[in-house]
Amino acid sequence: MLDIIEFLILGSFLGLAAGISPGPLLAITISETLQHGKWEGIKVAISPLITDLPIILSVLFILSHLTSYNSIIGIIAFLGASYLIYSGMESMKIKKGNLELNLEKKDALKKGVIVNFGNPHPYIFWISIGGPIIFKSLSTRIWAMVLFVFGFYVFLVGSKVVIALIVERSKSFINSKYYFSIIRILGIAQIVFGLTFIKLGLDSLGVL
Repeated sequence: MLDIIEFLILGSFLGLAAGISPGPLLAITISETLQHGKWEGIKVAISPLITDLPIILSVLFILSHLTSYNSIIGIIAFLGASYLIYSGMESMKIKKGNLELNLEKKDALKKGVIVNFGNPHPYIFWISIGGPIIFKSLSTRIWAMVLFVFGFYVFLVGSKVVIALIVERSKSFINSKYYFSIIRILGIAQIVFGLTFIKLGLDSLGVL
């Protein structure tokens, strides 16, 4: 029983660490909350629940059958980089005059899904950390694996939802000058993450 609880604690800790760490999904969660409200930010926050099952299954398959997966990570990184750079440039174009038009856009969940699918970090996490832990938990009990995954996603998604709620509550205290500055900074952050993904892709392919 103690072993099972340890897997729950481990999953919760890793999920919280991933949830509050700066990254493209967190940046988009904050950006969508500021632009469209908390529900759009929450949609981004829950996107890992949609994207990660095929990621986990793919990673487990890779770990079971392949000895080299660097080329796969490289391709994923390039796809993620292209979308992040595009999304960041769009955020930097936001002006007061087109704020109302932007508020009508309701594609936050789609953004979150695309970014998370193109983000190499989930793949790297599940290949290097999560996958081996799942295999180890399965050697203990099936419930150990279930609780590890449960704890991980409760805190991964939950922490981002909490951040979206905090941003929503404080939005009324942010005047337009700071609002647009934050959006543009988040846009720059997405571009920077995109560039780091390009570097990661080149590293994975052995170019650098």
